[in-house]
Amino acid sequence: MLRRFLPLLIVMTLPIQADYQSRVIAEGLDFPWSMTFVSETTLLVATRSGTIEQIHLDSNKRSSLSGGPSTYVESQGGYFDLITHPDFERNQLLYLALAEGPPEANATAIYQAVLDGDVLTNVTRIFRVNPSKDTAAHYGGKLAFLPDGTLLLTSGDGFEYREAAQDPFNQLGKVLRMNTDGSPAIDNPFIDGTKGDPYVYSYGHRSPQGLAIDGNGAIWMHEHGPQGGDELNLVRAGANYGWPATSFGINYSGARVTPLTSAEGIASPVTYWVPSIAPSHLMIYQSALFSDWQGHLFVSTLVDKDVKRLVIEDQSVVSETSVFSEFDARVRAIYEGPDGALYLLTDSDKGQVIEVRPINDAPNPPASGLPVAPGEAASDPIG
Repeated sequence: MLRRFLPLLIVMTLPIQADYQSRVIAEGLDFPWSMTFVSETTLLVATRSGTIEQIHLDSNKRSSLSGGPSTYVESQGGYFDLITHPDFERNQLLYLALAEGPPEANATAIYQAVLDGDVLTNVTRIFRVNPSKDTAAHYGGKLAFLPDGTLLLTSGDGFEYREAAQDPFNQLGKVLRMNTDGSPAIDNPFIDGTKGDPYVYSYGHRSPQGLAIDGNGAIWMHEHGPQGGDELNLVRAGANYGWPATSFGINYSGARVTPLTSAEGIASPVTYWVPSIAPSHLMIYQSALFSDWQGHLFVSTLVDKDVKRLVIEDQSVVSETSVFSEFDARVRAIYEGPDGALYLLTDSDKGQVIEVRPINDAPNPPASGLPVAPGEAASDPIG
């Protein structure tokens, strides 16, 4: 399968051999869509169905948190993303992005909460995307903190409202930037409201489901195209990323979305995929545990059932390889743990959390009753 890179460079995607071992640390999760570590050995997993599971790696204990906000669970709606505040050790603050109903007027929202043992307290909605919509698709819902402490949220175009992505006064199809209390960041590109919505940081996005900040503070984001045209973008303040004025994909009917793949004033993607891989999460690996992978971008996929490892030089993709295809699962997300181990979430109603470590790295005690497997890589998308 050919993958297209910009500038005019075509690279064959091949599986990569790696010396790693894997084990399932949790299973039977109802579509686990995001996770975050709250200590060196404790992680939280948020599911699409609106639950948050707390998993202790050192004791194998697992419990469900109470007190979480209600969510609109329909099609692509549910709990999207869960992250900790940069000063979590002091304030125990969590941020949760979710779909909020009713069906005829639903939207992506952000809730802030305090973690107190197995309970979420002081649960407060700090932001809701405007306008509401009557579709249960293309929410975005990815969160990330910038080095300056401001919070980013991706917002999808709602599927039926694609033209809104080109309207800077509309919050659909955008990357939005705010303070931790939900107010717009004071130096946003349209903060005075005369040329766009004060929350808008970038626009022209379709269904952005990957968001990550690199060591230099650069914002990386990927989004689903329609049929083909999944994109990896380097997000800059005030930039227009084209949808639906430009696209490398076509409509599901087979008709063109647009005859244009580029245009003046529109930022080109760093890379794109035709056919679609259905990118579901983006992670930039920082640890030295897998030393050869430091600084690489990892994109989990739903169609290809693997993870793409992208090598970046001068903010361009120079190679792409496929890892973790041996699990033969739709991979919803990939995360880096506190000690550099990798954690994959599989996308099903019997979803798993799979831990991956170098073959010579001693893991935490195996989760009782769950399989341990060697990890040698072998030769219906939500978008």
